[in-house]
Amino acid sequence: MNLKEIERVVGMIQSQIFRNSNAYATGMLKSHFRGSGLQFREHQIYVPGDDVRFIDWKLSARSPNTYIKTFEEERNVEIVICFDLSHTLLYGFEGKSKLEAMIEIVALLYILAGETHDMVRVIIWGEKTINLPPKRGKEGLTMFISSLEKMGLLDQNGKVILEYQGKINTHTEAMKIAHLKSYLAKKKEVIYLGDLSLVKDKLLWGKILDKKNMHCFRIYSPVDKNTDIPFLIKTKNPFTGRSTVTNVKSTASDPLFLKERFKEIGVHERYLEKFVRELV
Repeated sequence: MNLKEIERVVGMIQSQIFRNSNAYATGMLKSHFRGSGLQFREHQIYVPGDDVRFIDWKLSARSPNTYIKTFEEERNVEIVICFDLSHTLLYGFEGKSKLEAMIEIVALLYILAGETHDMVRVIIWGEKTINLPPKRGKEGLTMFISSLEKMGLLDQNGKVILEYQGKINTHTEAMKIAHLKSYLAKKKEVIYLGDLSLVKDKLLWGKILDKKNMHCFRIYSPVDKNTDIPFLIKTKNPFTGRSTVTNVKSTASDPLFLKERFKEIGVHERYLEKFVRELV
């Protein structure tokens, strides 16, 4: 996919994002991921109801009006998205795969970061670790889409290749947890996106999901929660390359964790709107 094709796909995704997301999304992101302080913006004439703590007494003494100082939030937030790939992301609901929904959520965060002046770093856990540098807006989204295309997950039109046959994830749980811990320790806002299908050590994950700046989102389809009719899904082991047939019939009595430490978003829902709402 050449640069013009990537820009065309990015433009298409942006248009779809704006059609499917709420107008208040930017404000919601600002309210959840707070900056580190305030910086002076301008003086305004005092009106009853303004906070008297912000009156500029020196300026007011030299003029016939009373002035207050106004401030704006100093934004230096870096959002780290851990994009956890698995073969089970390739199925979904009515033509919308879980992987496509995850891509759109990342695209939404890049677009919103362009409005809030934050930065987004995406770490893709695939056949190898791809650590994309912090970007925002169209520049970051272009870089992200280009990376997925190079991995062979997207075609020339930016569509998910559902027949992808390569090794999609070779990371152990210990590797993922170590990665998450490193950014949590740096006080970054960390977002996990995946379907948690590769989770085996629930205790290991449960400890890290309790962190205040850890935001875990499980992307699921109705098939994942089916308890009546079993679905057989052909998958490949990421380490051996062997194909296996998995019965994805779920059981209500087998929760992923003893305590709900993650938020769920279904591909059959208005998932972009729900993602923004779930951040607060």
